[in-house]
Amino acid sequence: MAGTHRRTALAPSCAGSTNAVRDRSFDVLRAVALVRVVIYHTFEWPWLGYVFPSMGVMFALAGSLMARSLERPAPGVLRSRLRRLLVPVWVFGLALGVAMLLHGWVPGPDVLLWVLPVGDPPGNAWGEQAWAVLWYLRAYLWFVLLSPLLLRAFRLAPLPVLGLSLAPAVVLETVSGVPDGRLGSALTDASVFLFCWLLGFAHRDGVLDRLRGPGAVALAAPLMAAGAWWAAGHPVEGTYDLDDIPLAQALWSAGFVLLLLRFGPRFDGLARHPVADRVVTVFNARAVTVYLWHEVALMAAVPLVDLMWEVPALERRLPLDSLWVQFGVAWVLIAAAVACFGWVEDVAARRKPRLLP
Repeated sequence: MAGTHRRTALAPSCAGSTNAVRDRSFDVLRAVALVRVVIYHTFEWPWLGYVFPSMGVMFALAGSLMARSLERPAPGVLRSRLRRLLVPVWVFGLALGVAMLLHGWVPGPDVLLWVLPVGDPPGNAWGEQAWAVLWYLRAYLWFVLLSPLLLRAFRLAPLPVLGLSLAPAVVLETVSGVPDGRLGSALTDASVFLFCWLLGFAHRDGVLDRLRGPGAVALAAPLMAAGAWWAAGHPVEGTYDLDDIPLAQALWSAGFVLLLLRFGPRFDGLARHPVADRVVTVFNARAVTVYLWHEVALMAAVPLVDLMWEVPALERRLPLDSLWVQFGVAWVLIAAAVACFGWVEDVAARRKPRLLP
């Protein structure tokens, strides 16, 4: 995958389908993925990718919602999606860009990638932890732009197209090799998650519903086994983290997401728990904000925890040397970011700005 940083992702929140129950399931899965993002980027537990490969899950959810949206004319859908994605990125880029300028960043012509991130936007080492998360938004942007063509091809031959969509990941990792630079990053991410995006199409079109349960398991199990086998044979720096092993990520995510969408959990009873229901609503309405700013929150949490050591009461009562404290402080800062910048998502969606949805 692009770069050497650890990466997790989620889809920008989208309008739901006409099936309200399934929509809420998507909302819960997206909220779980957001929390999983922050957990992973705090503790970097490599096993998290096997328990819940959130990148593949979120690309699949986004693919399903994109297929639903394309029941309307494609130009209007693309404009809406680009607006809802890019406006928050511009605000984030403006704030982070000023901070990086103050820390010695000298931008070049590729700074235009902050306007339309078809490639990884530039930055300096000081801000890398913050801007590295933009890989997902770049990949999501390309999938959105290509979706009218991808959906047409998928509907012409669903199963062959779905099966062939894993071929680029296999070829890049075993035959041709990955090109250097931004091109290689874009090709790698697209090849790894194309199958999951198309699984979203299959979910929306009912293709998965026609697949019997044993058949789904029979397809998913070899994919996941192949992913685990490839990871075991290609560790990176002694670990088996899927984020560092693209082909293993592609195969494991493909099988996991296939099972998840085929046997997807339902959350019909969520409305009976107002607090949980409210949390899921806020997470989804502010998904892009949480994703963009969570690494900034984790960066800022470090000096704040250092300051807490200067307060004797906190030093005595809190395990300040534990990452759990940084995790808690980061969520406070994420909440502050939602309060300060979340309204941008309302503006991007042409809604009345609100502190909380």
